[in-house]
Amino acid sequence: MANGTDQNVQLPVVIDLGRTRKRNIRKLKRGRGKLYEETNDVIEEVREGLGPEAASKEILPVIVVYRQKRKKKNRNGLFPFLF
Repeated sequence: MANGTDQNVQLPVVIDLGRTRKRNIRKLKRGRGKLYEETNDVIEEVREGLGPEAASKEILPVIVVYRQKRKKKNRNGLFPFLF
């Protein structure tokens, strides 16, 4: 990859698991539950898509858990007089 023309580079697969409870995330971290099964299903689909090349490659899932910040409501400078 020194010259930047490596033909074997795979694009990342992004899976949106949607909103979920803390309990489900905890189970995912422990290798159990619905989210874990869903992640494994997607990894198997990727392996099948790679064909015979998949035997020599290791597929490493990277799971990112995030929480969106709530938007602040604009109170138009009426801080002491919230209605």
